[in-house]
Amino acid sequence: MDAFLINMPFLYFPEDKSEYIPAFITMAFFVIGAIVTLILFKRISKKQELKTKELEERINRERQKEHQ
Repeated sequence: MDAFLINMPFLYFPEDKSEYIPAFITMAFFVIGAIVTLILFKRISKKQELKTKELEERINRERQKEHQ
């Protein structure tokens, strides 16, 4: 296993596992940010979908009145 790691000097596995804490906090921060962004996109998309449906229905009603 050591020979494999020698060929990959960019890999770093610290003996003191407390060095993982800042990386975990950073990763958690970005994962939470991604989830919040996804939720916001879904909410905004839903609002836009409802507005589009209302506009479409209004246009269809106006067209029907014109044809009568």
